[in-house]
Amino acid sequence: MVTRVDFAFGAADRLLKACEVTQKQVAAGRRLVVYTRHAARLQKFDRLLWQFEATAFVPHVMSDDPLAAQTPVLLEAQAPSPELAQAGAWLLNLDTECPPGAEHFERVLEIVSGHPEDKQAARQRWRRYQETGFELRAHDISGG
Repeated sequence: MVTRVDFAFGAADRLLKACEVTQKQVAAGRRLVVYTRHAARLQKFDRLLWQFEATAFVPHVMSDDPLAAQTPVLLEAQAPSPELAQAGAWLLNLDTECPPGAEHFERVLEIVSGHPEDKQAARQRWRRYQETGFELRAHDISGG
């Protein structure tokens, strides 16, 4: 199996778009691991999942939570578990670098804002994924 990486370019707000993508994946019945090493970014994403839409509820917990096995969205600050990948979960990367163990997942989702630093980091991730032999797809979500 070759891991497919989908880059969504042109998001107005990376974390807000990540909330929408997460909600969509949960509604489709998919399990999702959301990864970043940055604790502050993970905490901000956690808060956004509760408030990005007034009527939305996206069940999520930290990966070490006792309810993790029953929760569709796991927030992860360490290397994502290969067991989650084997169970069919997809990986949403919110880190500035490629997530460790990405090759274990069937699909990796990347969201990129128009911010120059975000675009530059995404280009580096794209090259790294390409060098590793992942299947890459780009999607323009800028709406323009």
